[in-house]
Amino acid sequence: MNSAKQRIRVGHSPDPYDAFMFYALAKNKIDPGNYEFQHELVDIETLNRRALKAELELTAISLHAYAQLDELYILCSCGASVGDGYGPIVVTRQPVELASLRDKTFAIPGTMTTAYLALRLCLGNSFSYVIVPFDEILEATAAGQYAGRQIDAGLVIHEGQLTYMNQQLHSIVDLGVWWKGETGLPLPLGANALRRDLGTQTHVEVNQILGQSIRYALDHREEALAYALSFGRGLDQQKADSFVGMYVNDWTLDFGDRGRESVRVLLEKAYEAGVVSKKIVPDFIC
Repeated sequence: MNSAKQRIRVGHSPDPYDAFMFYALAKNKIDPGNYEFQHELVDIETLNRRALKAELELTAISLHAYAQLDELYILCSCGASVGDGYGPIVVTRQPVELASLRDKTFAIPGTMTTAYLALRLCLGNSFSYVIVPFDEILEATAAGQYAGRQIDAGLVIHEGQLTYMNQQLHSIVDLGVWWKGETGLPLPLGANALRRDLGTQTHVEVNQILGQSIRYALDHREEALAYALSFGRGLDQQKADSFVGMYVNDWTLDFGDRGRESVRVLLEKAYEAGVVSKKIVPDFIC
């Protein structure tokens, strides 16, 4: 490593839209400035928990997890994953009414994910869960069990939102649709965040470089998509393109006023519902 450059360890999920977002940085397509970026691909729940120990300088986090991390990390203004009228999906083996899933057991990708928070806000506390790796939830739901535990429904994130039909599963509720009906706002799922102790200059510079990586991918969509496709479990090129378009778009280039408001409202409602223990005012790099 060049000793003149500051190391920035980057944690992001091994999914197509994060891969697309970080393509230019991972493949040296843009100038990293005074920084050397080291990429670590880990599922989002693991990243959330690592962030509790402030292990990584730059990391993807769930907005739900941010409620426990606001003293350690500041939110980047770019790099968001926002579902504008779509989001995590609850799936089952047979079509059922949503209300019938109260007191049932869900396969969920983690308790710090925004998907879990949205499900709590939608259904209340009246369900049990089994934590299942996100890329095994469809299989566990189709099988009706995981590690000896019964599974009645699955909470699906990432590309499973487009591939659940391959397992003959049925969508019961799209939590992004539900949330927009409740608030009129998009559902902010994830963000990138920088460790607070890096200081203002590093915050601003790294945030700008991340923005450049996102812009490069959008401007060179075909080559960035080819890279992202290698992370798309069960996705063909058309579905990968659709999936990336869902979560890497204008919201990703900048939260904007409406995106920032959606984060504020999500965290406020999480506090009011007792899902998080303190009221958080989100703090963004300008």
